[in-house]
Amino acid sequence: MDEMTTTPGRRLRFLVVDDTDDIREVMTRMVERQGHLADQAVDGVEAVEALQQTRYDLMLLDLSMPRMTGEEVVRWVQQHPEHAVGLRVVVVSAWAGDKRPVLQELGITDVLPKPFRRQQLEQLIAESL
Repeated sequence: MDEMTTTPGRRLRFLVVDDTDDIREVMTRMVERQGHLADQAVDGVEAVEALQQTRYDLMLLDLSMPRMTGEEVVRWVQQHPEHAVGLRVVVVSAWAGDKRPVLQELGITDVLPKPFRRQQLEQLIAESL
């Protein structure tokens, strides 16, 4: 049985953004097993809609998606900071190494490689608390 690693009373709200259903579901379950809340978006368009309606602590963001890419979501967030107060953007990508110059330009320093381990997510959550 997994131990909860959260601080009592402090639940983070995540937005999990990935166009692959299985990956999105696994990330959401991992977040929820740590005692936190998670909403889902299947692409960047849904992510932007969610960000306009809800305040999130962390966004786990895939880069390669249809309709609106992860890069475009980050650019939108930068142009609309009122919808991203306190938001930590974490890029989740198998190709993040190839995108390093773009990520640096966007100011993204948090990257989880696909596939990532539960311990990596736990560490990210601990840092955010």
